[in-house]
Amino acid sequence: MNLTQKILKKHLVDGELIKGHEIAIKIDQTLTQDSTGTMAYLELEALGVDKVKTELSVAYVDHNMLQEGFENADDHKYIQTVAAKHGIYFSRPGNGICHQVHLERFGKPGKTLLGSDSHTPTGGGIGMLAIGAGGLDVALAMAGEPYRLIMPEVINVRLTGKLRPWVSSKDIILELLRRLTVKGGVGKIFEYSGDGVATLSVPERATITNMGAELGATTSIFPSDFRTYEFLKAQKRADDFEALLPDDDAEYDGVIEINLDELEPMVALPYSPDNVIKVKDAGKLKVDQVAIGSCTNSSYMDMMKVAAILKGGLIAEGVSLVISPGSRQVLNMLAKNGALSDMISAGARILETACGPCIGMGQAPATNAISLRTFNRNFYGRCGTKSAKVYLVSPEVAAASALAGYLIDPRELGDEINVEMPSEFLVNDNMIIKPPVNADEFEVVRGPNIKPFPLNTPLSDIQKKVLIKVGDDITTDHIMPSNAKLLPLRSNIPELSKHCFETIDPDFSKRASENGGGIIIGGNNYGQGSSREHAALAPLQLGIKAVIAKSFARIHKANLINSGILPLTFVNDEDYDKIEAGDVLKIEDAVRQVLSKEKIVVINETKGYKFEVNLDVTDRNREILIEGGLINYVKKKDKVK
Repeated sequence: MNLTQKILKKHLVDGELIKGHEIAIKIDQTLTQDSTGTMAYLELEALGVDKVKTELSVAYVDHNMLQEGFENADDHKYIQTVAAKHGIYFSRPGNGICHQVHLERFGKPGKTLLGSDSHTPTGGGIGMLAIGAGGLDVALAMAGEPYRLIMPEVINVRLTGKLRPWVSSKDIILELLRRLTVKGGVGKIFEYSGDGVATLSVPERATITNMGAELGATTSIFPSDFRTYEFLKAQKRADDFEALLPDDDAEYDGVIEINLDELEPMVALPYSPDNVIKVKDAGKLKVDQVAIGSCTNSSYMDMMKVAAILKGGLIAEGVSLVISPGSRQVLNMLAKNGALSDMISAGARILETACGPCIGMGQAPATNAISLRTFNRNFYGRCGTKSAKVYLVSPEVAAASALAGYLIDPRELGDEINVEMPSEFLVNDNMIIKPPVNADEFEVVRGPNIKPFPLNTPLSDIQKKVLIKVGDDITTDHIMPSNAKLLPLRSNIPELSKHCFETIDPDFSKRASENGGGIIIGGNNYGQGSSREHAALAPLQLGIKAVIAKSFARIHKANLINSGILPLTFVNDEDYDKIEAGDVLKIEDAVRQVLSKEKIVVINETKGYKFEVNLDVTDRNREILIEGGLINYVKKKDKVK
């Protein structure tokens, strides 16, 4: 068996490990962050759960860190008190980015992890089966329910050789994105093997599994070996180590070969992580801003490489360099060994240990600026400045370019700077609040910005206007923008929904309200990117009844189902071309058609023709859609019991 199958088999609750079949697995650990966590915990409360049933659940605060008003602070207080009430660990603001801290302090090889953040697969770097999902799925996992998914293909990525000087693990995943595109991992798990794996540390592996989310993959995973033990021992968690390897005769659904000896520094051009070329082929592009950090590249080793490159230098005139270490542990160690001083002396601006600019929370570039970032996404408008262009690079490329003032291949710097894994990390968990013994005595504090999540009504016949027609690779950032202005509204769906689709159609929410809801038409890979269920909850609030697309990203499709919104795909893609915004579409006898499992007939009443769509979901999901969403379904099921 391969490593993925071994972990799945150990956690299998229902179904068979047959590609394309629905399975249900036990979840050992969960994580949330404050941007998605408020909704997840409101949903947990609605389920009537007194205490979480997982081995470990952690609530992190790392997204909504700018406190211009009371909203973010109120959310943090709610999360802290609801965590105490339900037996959940609470990582306080300033302790670090959820994925970095979880890797350092909680992740265990062989365990399953479900997180309300699309980059939860970061845990695969330590040998976990770590999956990103919507908040409601995570709430159900905390309630003790198994997580259901379609058994993915398992693709073996075989790494051979060793990275050459100035080439990093970021270049490995950028190369994979160049080959496969942002749609290449849909319905797949990437399992890494080969002699090249042993040359990569856990932080380097985590960079790869983190950005595997950009492939659309269910998750990515590395074996748990001597490098894993090395990391856990340094974190004073050697007892958490378990050796996990695939069998020698393990079978896979496909194999991808990457020779590390042949890789060069890479860059993803705007506006997609798969728009990748070699840095040397991009030309000497003048740079206005450089941002180093995010859950992709904020580890101690990343930061030490950056500090070593910057030491004794000065960032170029006209360049703004911002650096956000991934955790308090990393920041403390940099402060103690002098590396932080080297960064500051070179002109870097040190941000707090949080997601920050990666999610548009501050540091928006200037008008028409060029921003190099070590992040995982460079979608249009995500940085907070629509006219700016974001390029994704490794920390080495970023630091070298900040000094030069233009995009530079770091190999031009000469001899490589070597950074070794420390034999011992600085461990101080005093910013993590353990669940109290007297949890029943805690009162959950709710601020005025925290509103109940919206509930759909049971499915009925649909006769609605097409409110918007969009193209391929529409991201959740397009659907529900996530910037410093809007993030504080994540716990207030009625207010947040007023900004739905505003980066590409400012009148969308107004039009939806005027028409009493409607239908969305999309292209391929609709809903890629973040796991934020707000990209489904906001359309639900606005009365969206169906999204008809050529194909869907995995997590967003699940979030639509959980919200009771039909995720339909064209039987013939040519029908996409015939539909225009404003057309009235009708689905008659909707409940019967959903239950029939056959193609659903849609009538274009405006143009006077019919076309067919698929509803490619499980039997259970059909029942969820008929009830108007997962909360309604669970409540009805429990009532029947």
